[in-house]
Amino acid sequence: MNIRLTINGQTLSAALEDNAAARDFFGLLPLVLDLEDYAATEKIAQLPQKLSTAGAPAGMTPAAGDITYYAPWGNLAIFYKGFDHSAGLVRLGHITGDIQLLRGRGPLKVRIEASRKD
Repeated sequence: MNIRLTINGQTLSAALEDNAAARDFFGLLPLVLDLEDYAATEKIAQLPQKLSTAGAPAGMTPAAGDITYYAPWGNLAIFYKGFDHSAGLVRLGHITGDIQLLRGRGPLKVRIEASRKD
C-alpha cells in the first residue's frame, strides 16, 4: 500500500506496512489533517477513528520518516527525528525520501491519499 502526503504543494511518498493498523489507516484515506509539532520530534494529528492494533507489538523505537499510530491517544504521529522505544506506538509505514518539509515550525496542513507505485 503506497500513499502520498501533500504539504504546501510538495509531495512525500510513503509505503505502508502490512498490518491491521495500517490497513485501517489506508481505509480512512483520503484525509486532510492539521499536523501539530510535538516534542520537537514528530508531527501529530487526531484521526477520525481509532485503528486496530490486533497483532501489533507492545511498542516500537521510531526512526526519522516513520509514520506511526499512538494507540493510547488514538493519534497519527509522523517522526522527523528518531526517538526512544515507546509503548503503544505502532508503525504504519515509512516515508521514502527527504522529510525536511516536516521539520518546519508550527502546524502544517497535510493531505494524505492512496498512491499508485510507478
